[in-house]
Amino acid sequence: MNSKEFSLKIESIVKEKRITYMDAIIWYCDTNDLDVGTVNSMINKSLKEKIKDEAINLRMLKEKKGGVLPL
Repeated sequence: MNSKEFSLKIESIVKEKRITYMDAIIWYCDTNDLDVGTVNSMINKSLKEKIKDEAINLRMLKEKKGGVLPL
């Protein structure tokens, strides 16, 4: 499986199960008997950005540039 296929799979899990990207990756690894550390190379740039944005919104990471305005 390449990074594009992996990202599409994670996207579909997020939509189907309505869970976070981080939870979707962990769920995918658990159901496929994979170590979470081994999928690191399959996470592409766009998926990393989505995980980062999600972490900032959940206040798990601090945003480096100013605050985010509410919509």
